Amino acid sequence: MASGADLRRLALAMAGTEEAPHMDRAAFRVARIYATLAADGLSANLKFSPEDQALKCMTHPEAFSPVPGGWGRMGHTTVLLAVTEEELAAALETAWRGALPRRRPPGRARRR
Repeated sequence: MASGADLRRLALAMAGTEEAPHMDRAAFRVARIYATLAADGLSANLKFSPEDQALKCMTHPEAFSPVPGGWGRMGHTTVLLAVTEEELAAALETAWRGALPRRRPPGRARRR
């Protein structure tokens, strides 16, 4: 079973990740926030694509569920930290990859 300390360690090991407070949670971001850890350390919210969210919630419904309301429809997903450390690491990597800075194709000028 993973813990809040495991989530923090795994997230901070990902390139470019920084931790900062976010309301009553700890947020982990690279270009955007991809994970927030609940104050009690028992759950976290991860930002997935809607497709990744559907897959996680279908394959592990006991641990993953959409955040209620509009946030959930955008891919924000609650994970109970009763998952294994390996499952948590895989989920964090998926969320981290989705938060990496987007690159413009070569030759495309920046809009002003």
